Amino acid sequence: MGTSNSQHSMDGDSSSSSSSDRSDRGDGDVGVDGGGRQSTSSVVYNTRSRSGSGRTSASIPYTSRARAILALTQGSILSLSSRDLPPIIRSPWSYNSDDDEDEEGSSTSAQSSSKVTETQTLEQSEFCLMTKMGCGLKPDPKSQYSKPPPVMKLLCQRETGMKGGCGFSSHDLSSTMNHFLPNKMTVEDKYHHKAFCGTYSQDGNYFLSACQDRILRLYRTNGKRFTLLRKIAARDVGWSILDTAFSPDGSCCVYSSWSDSVYLVRLFGDSDSQDALQLTPIDSRFCVFSLVFSQDGQEVLCGTNDGFLYIYDRFSNQRVLKIEGHYGDVNTVAYADSTSHILYSGSDDSLCKVWDRRTLSESDPKPVGVLAGHLDGITFIEPRGDGRHLLSNSKDQTIKLWDVRRLSSEECQRESIRAASNQTWDYRYQKVPSKFKSSHRSLDGDTSVMTYRGHKVLQTLIRCRFSPAASTGQRYIYTGCALGRVLIYDALTGQTAKILTGHKACVRDVSWHPYKPELVSTGWDSLVARWQHRSESTDCESDEDFPSEDRELGSRRKASRQVMSSLR
Repeated sequence: MGTSNSQHSMDGDSSSSSSSDRSDRGDGDVGVDGGGRQSTSSVVYNTRSRSGSGRTSASIPYTSRARAILALTQGSILSLSSRDLPPIIRSPWSYNSDDDEDEEGSSTSAQSSSKVTETQTLEQSEFCLMTKMGCGLKPDPKSQYSKPPPVMKLLCQRETGMKGGCGFSSHDLSSTMNHFLPNKMTVEDKYHHKAFCGTYSQDGNYFLSACQDRILRLYRTNGKRFTLLRKIAARDVGWSILDTAFSPDGSCCVYSSWSDSVYLVRLFGDSDSQDALQLTPIDSRFCVFSLVFSQDGQEVLCGTNDGFLYIYDRFSNQRVLKIEGHYGDVNTVAYADSTSHILYSGSDDSLCKVWDRRTLSESDPKPVGVLAGHLDGITFIEPRGDGRHLLSNSKDQTIKLWDVRRLSSEECQRESIRAASNQTWDYRYQKVPSKFKSSHRSLDGDTSVMTYRGHKVLQTLIRCRFSPAASTGQRYIYTGCALGRVLIYDALTGQTAKILTGHKACVRDVSWHPYKPELVSTGWDSLVARWQHRSESTDCESDEDFPSEDRELGSRRKASRQVMSSLR
């Protein structure tokens, strides 16, 4: 069974035709090549899950936090008093966190030698050093400070034009904003069908969602609430829109479904026309599970249910490459970095493959490397953007962090494929097998840098991502969950930094704003929810209800009334 099954939900609002389509593919399906021939390896692919929760840090009053961040990024120290500065719960340079807990609330008793080994491997990696530098956990070598300067000193340096000292850097911003993880939910929209996809544009000004009702919705985000700008009726949708992607300039998007084409939509202007990008597959039952633009916007990379990768060139208006990549469905594809030369693909065969666009040949496609270590199919891949590190989410209920310079041996690849082919459960309908609940099972030869556990991957291709570099230094890894949660992991410890609860069904997609400390979750409970940092104190209401100018004027009037009353 490929991941095409993962998109075939069991809900009652599916059409009768889609139900018959789903019944055609059973647990006994074998791997097929691009021509529909049975593969020499009869591989059955399925899925899994694991659960967990973690402690959250003590809350800091929202007003104080918001004013401190505003002063650091935009404002003036003259508008702050000492009581406005947030207390430091723990040093922003310290990355230790509380131990994780399981679903029943008890500590995971065997956070064992394998976990210690994973953490040691992570601490010795380049990823750990880069992340600490990016989020301010290590001082800048050019800085005169041997430890992070206090918030007041940063504010003073900003007020005086950043003269002297280490100045106010992106590292300072990240170390400060990492105290303000999203924690409060606001429902931005509710549909009548399952919501499948939701992503911010690169500049964060727009948000695009896709729903099982076959409608794309475009929102403007730079306001207190999302503003719906446009509804776009999708074409040739078999069961649901399965993936969407913004172009780098944000002017258009592409979407995919059970169709032999992906569709290009221009988001602005009066035209409602859509361009069909024909992939011309051989398989009559064809589906694109994943698609992404190249950095220059010229090419669209697709991962499909026939085990192939397709590349479509927008300017020549034709498919330019078809790569036989995997035994199972290709659930996810990505470009490694802005050069668009290195490609990643993840499949139900449990392997992540690395391809060099410059050397690929349709007649003899060979990856430049393979990453093996998962025990079941891969649902999503997220590159870090540095050309070296990536995340993979899997049906074995883990997220793995990889360094592409640490490739897997052929023996480990065989073991990983064998483990995936031996799975006998269906992750769309069944509970997680106990072998995946028992914590730190791993393959011999697993070359991943770190493994993150605690979320559940069930029912659909759940996604995971790095938090943004601009606001967090990519310190966090966040993911949806089949239990209706959003989990935020500390990438440097593997522990759960925050668990966001509020959805009542599976959260399939998550997207963090590129610059603000907020994220959006898209769930099968039909909700599009925005998570922002808020405290439980009531003083935040007055700060949010009025613009900053009105608050300042109100404070002056209040002070004036107090002076007048004292004179009387």
